[in-house]
Amino acid sequence: MNKNEMLRVGVISNTHGIHGEVKVYPTTEDLNRFDSLKQVFLDNGKELKELEVEGVKYFKGMAILKFKGIDNINDVERWKQCDLLVTRENAIPLNEGEYYIYDIIGLPVFSDSDAENSIGTLTEVLQTGANDVYVVKNKSKDKEILVPAIKDCKIKISLEEKKITVHLLPGMSE
Repeated sequence: MNKNEMLRVGVISNTHGIHGEVKVYPTTEDLNRFDSLKQVFLDNGKELKELEVEGVKYFKGMAILKFKGIDNINDVERWKQCDLLVTRENAIPLNEGEYYIYDIIGLPVFSDSDAENSIGTLTEVLQTGANDVYVVKNKSKDKEILVPAIKDCKIKISLEEKKITVHLLPGMSE
């Protein structure tokens, strides 16, 4: 299993109780997606450990997970700050016009005023609450352009063409 082809659904923030449960900070839009989750992969930085989800409950915007065969706080203590990943097959299907951030990071970005020359590469998507912000590093990597995902910037993502086209508002590229 290649972790670069997996999607993060949460990060273990702490233990919960003494019976091996963990509090998970969700990194997915739908907190209730944990209800249908049967299997996750724990990324401890060295390896991926496959875990079977035995139980799920919720508390204050966090998911509390219980894994099959893990019944002691000592077994999960070392997992704090570890990512929980799922395979693409277990990911929530996307609606039309939605993309996994993983799929668009690294794509070249073009201005709609110059479709021939890339203005840079998408390196990050900042999730601000109001709207996402696309971080584009120019070719010389010395400058970033921040492109808000708003109607005025008319962001067009084409996974088929492997490119992103944006409308830069005045002052954005200076």
